[in-house]
Amino acid sequence: MSEVLINVTRGPVVESMHRGDAVAVDNTGKILYQIGDPYKVTYLRSSAKPLQTINVFLSGAVDKYKFDDSEISIMCASHYCEDFHLKVIDSMLEKLGLNLNNLDCGSIYSISPKHYERQLKENHVLTQANNDCSGKHCGMLASCLVKGYSLENYTKFEHELQKDILNSLSYMCEIEPEKISIGVDGCTVPVHAMPIYNMALGFAKLANPENLDSDYKAACERIFDAMNNSPEMVSGTDGFCTELIRHTNGKLVGKLGAEGIYCIGIKGKNIGLAVKIEDGNYSRAINPAVMKCLEDMQVLEPSELENLKSFSKVPNYNNKNEVIGYIEPCFEFNKI
Repeated sequence: MSEVLINVTRGPVVESMHRGDAVAVDNTGKILYQIGDPYKVTYLRSSAKPLQTINVFLSGAVDKYKFDDSEISIMCASHYCEDFHLKVIDSMLEKLGLNLNNLDCGSIYSISPKHYERQLKENHVLTQANNDCSGKHCGMLASCLVKGYSLENYTKFEHELQKDILNSLSYMCEIEPEKISIGVDGCTVPVHAMPIYNMALGFAKLANPENLDSDYKAACERIFDAMNNSPEMVSGTDGFCTELIRHTNGKLVGKLGAEGIYCIGIKGKNIGLAVKIEDGNYSRAINPAVMKCLEDMQVLEPSELENLKSFSKVPNYNNKNEVIGYIEPCFEFNKI
């Protein structure tokens, strides 16, 4: 059963609470830490993107199109649609000989409230490149081109591409394909549900791939390096994913997913972490919960924790921008 992870205070009173579950495992599947239900089943959502990007390597598309670190990183991203993000999407489409109409992801405003407001003020014209998942879709289209798959309906579960992705997720997360439940994500592609234990295992192997088949190992190493070399692509200016990777000196990758899911792979320490907020809140609850797990596992240096402290205990403001409480963790991540 889930446990209370985050308290929201107003003055001396806990006004609201967010329940959730979290688990950390090594790349052999051994549980290292847990709170709540380590086998809670939920969707990976966009936390899957670094794992889904493995298929772009397996298909041969990375070699064929010579994707650089920024392009690989944005395949793993839920980007904020800043100018530097759009420039990379344009570059990828040009390499592929495709255009925006090939991206079957829909057109949405930035998922960052700050950049959403900017887009409204500037009367920003929305295109598919604005979608925070457009990098992932470019990677999918690249794989289709190299494999000779049709570009039509590439987002449908029945498409050969999506079967390839399902199989690579199955391999990384060590769960049979038939046990992975399939839904439809916001950007129209299949979304995969499994226990958070298996998500954590997949990320442990992503960051510590020494026991994987050689092609998977090479892909994981390049993805890990690309996200660390171009962290600004993973979310954007002041985004938690970007700041977490930027301030941890090459030791981890982290990826947010909608409805309050977050996954991290920690290199060297041989740890994969998955955190799920039960009510789906990812605007205020997920970041402090993730930071508390990292703190309790003692994987960050004091200087790294200092640089990330704004995500650990978040002020609760009133309409005059005065601090009247906090959004903060209230749990211990239990070592097993």
